[in-house]
Amino acid sequence: MKKFEELESKKAEEIIQWAGEKFKNKVALASSFGLEDVVLIDIISKTSPSIKIFTIDTGRLHPETYNIMDKIKEKYNITMDVYYPDTTSIEKMISEYGFNLFYKSIELRHLCCNIRKVEPLNRALKDLDAWICGLRKQQAVTRTNIQKVEIDIAHNSIIKINPITDWSEQQVWEYIKKNNVPYNQLHDNGYPSIGCAPCTRAIKPGEDIRAGRWWWESPENKECGLHPIKSKI
Repeated sequence: MKKFEELESKKAEEIIQWAGEKFKNKVALASSFGLEDVVLIDIISKTSPSIKIFTIDTGRLHPETYNIMDKIKEKYNITMDVYYPDTTSIEKMISEYGFNLFYKSIELRHLCCNIRKVEPLNRALKDLDAWICGLRKQQAVTRTNIQKVEIDIAHNSIIKINPITDWSEQQVWEYIKKNNVPYNQLHDNGYPSIGCAPCTRAIKPGEDIRAGRWWWESPENKECGLHPIKSKI
């Protein structure tokens, strides 16, 4: 029997409550304030308000993303830890490759993501035993095999918890509307997935929901390094 197999049938609320009870102050939600993350914040506020929340400010986010951060912080009265990229690394990268280096090659895009996202995430996870994410299987071809609870071997084998991995986009929206959860207004303008401003565009009718992320790259490359496919259960 796989280690966390019994949790696969649990509801999101049950998974989050389990995480809060098991890991106490050693678990946190990593939030980029997309649709899935605001749902999880609402659930956490109702079931396990002691769970910490952190976010990564890459320095290149949309104004609308900062707006929703403030709205969520005010509505739920939460304390949120914010992690920033290392200034020296940013300065060196831009000096060598330019401000919009990510358009030049996959390697340079990965470098930018690593400095702006991955390194801050590693600092955020350093003292945790588990982290909670808003990943869903339907989001991308790179995420079809994720489980609700995994061992994240890419991050020192801490526990990675994906409470709504089996939710559809419709279920996410239904929860938001039913519970009056604030969300990023870019979602009303054709942005189902939102990252850094230069790397995100609105999608066209019929396009995949992740088509607007790093749209100049092929689908199998569309991860930033925060969620490498190295987890196991």
